[in-house]
Amino acid sequence: MPKMRKHSGMAKRVKVTGSGKILFKRTGMRHRLEVKSSKETRSLAGYREISKADAPRVKKLIGR
Repeated sequence: MPKMRKHSGMAKRVKVTGSGKILFKRTGMRHRLEVKSSKETRSLAGYREISKADAPRVKKLIGR
């Protein structure tokens, strides 16, 4: 039987907390930051939890 491998692309994009929640980084913080308002960049900063509908699919991709 072949080994189960995680989807390395998805594994790079999400992180799992100790309680099992899956967090992702929002897009839009790489370039053109001087154009965006401070309010917008603050809202894009940090991690957010993925939706409950997407959780089973993402967990399967990262091998959890």
